[in-house]
Amino acid sequence: MEEISSLKKYLLTVHPVRKTGGQKKEFRQWLLRELKCAGWKAGEETYGKLNGSVNVVAGDPERAEVFLCAHYDTGSRMLVPNFVSPTNVLAHVCYHLAAAMGLAAAALLLSFAVSFPLNQPKLMLPLFLILAVAGLWFAAYGPANQNNANGNSSGVLALLAAAKEAGFDKRVCLVFLDNNERTLLGASAFRKKHAGQASGRLFVNLDCVGDGEELLVIPSKHSRWDEAMLSALEAAFPEGEEMRPRVLTKGLQYYPSDGRKFKFHVDLCACRYLAGLGYYIPHLRTKKDTVLEEGNTAYIARSLARFLPMYLDGEENA
Repeated sequence: MEEISSLKKYLLTVHPVRKTGGQKKEFRQWLLRELKCAGWKAGEETYGKLNGSVNVVAGDPERAEVFLCAHYDTGSRMLVPNFVSPTNVLAHVCYHLAAAMGLAAAALLLSFAVSFPLNQPKLMLPLFLILAVAGLWFAAYGPANQNNANGNSSGVLALLAAAKEAGFDKRVCLVFLDNNERTLLGASAFRKKHAGQASGRLFVNLDCVGDGEELLVIPSKHSRWDEAMLSALEAAFPEGEEMRPRVLTKGLQYYPSDGRKFKFHVDLCACRYLAGLGYYIPHLRTKKDTVLEEGNTAYIARSLARFLPMYLDGEENA
């Protein structure tokens, strides 16, 4: 736990924002040193100017049977929190629809407030379109959010802690993904480059695992039928430690993260619970995103270290 505390302090103090090319480069240099100290051979993969992503890959992606991943980039400050409710898809959709309608209404009112005093009704529509596009641009590419403890410094810290806890295994590959905040470009580029090996392998994605005691373990619709994997998850993520795991194999879930780019994946996220709403992740892309529980990191690192040999040895025996 002391090492986790030290890594957390350094990450949130020295590399709290990883949005510009320079910020990401400095972070990757530190990450590569830490992975080397943990016994992993790591390097960078770049995918050209059009994609613009630089992923950090530890291990051999052409030989790996399991991929552990987390995105390392951070996003811009949003006017409203980026609400995510993995088990309540209706609430998730309604919230973002309401946010979009609110943005459109604000743009419409502002364009009316400018064009009406000038007695220029023809100005209203183009001004509305300009303001609406500017609002969307601000949400995606505006000033960097300064606090990113949960999204996704928590995933980076947990994956790095797992790398140290489990130790090097040639059957495992670690991928720190870039450009999650730009429509998952880093995950898309990795899948395309390693299509032959990655298409049929298991990806475990860590995203927003720092705030909340409820750990949702969400297999994709293709992974729900892997009984050996589900048994290994149940055994490796036990009750009674720092977190309360919930392996979700029934019902509709939606988690907008990098795992969606891979057919066989499992998403891990920490949530809070509210009666009537269900599980949700608070404060993403706001100044209140300051919680990164060290106990969550320790629990996930230990659990992944238990899961990997259970799953991999089972696969070899099969």
